[in-house]
Amino acid sequence: MLVVNTDYIEGYELEMMGVVKGGVVQSKNAIRDFGAGLKTIVGGEIKAYTDMMNEARDLATRRMAEEAAALGADAVVGLRYASSAIMQGASEVMAYGTAVKARKK
Repeated sequence: MLVVNTDYIEGYELEMMGVVKGGVVQSKNAIRDFGAGLKTIVGGEIKAYTDMMNEARDLATRRMAEEAAALGADAVVGLRYASSAIMQGASEVMAYGTAVKARKK
């Protein structure tokens, strides 16, 4: 499944099939949360949360692509991400775009 953040795919005509999305709420364990809390005191990247968000984006993107495939789509255009904090240490990540059938021009 081709997934792009542009509204077109060079050299292809696109038949729009509808909006697709994938979401996940993800958290790290309490020990990592404690370590992350200490990191906020001294500053710098909180690697555990960076990893958590990368994993969440990957999973949300996979779920979105699966939804597109179920519609019979070849690709997703206009990929966007949205995220929000659900509670301390847990975030929701949504991936969304437009499922399309892509045909060579």
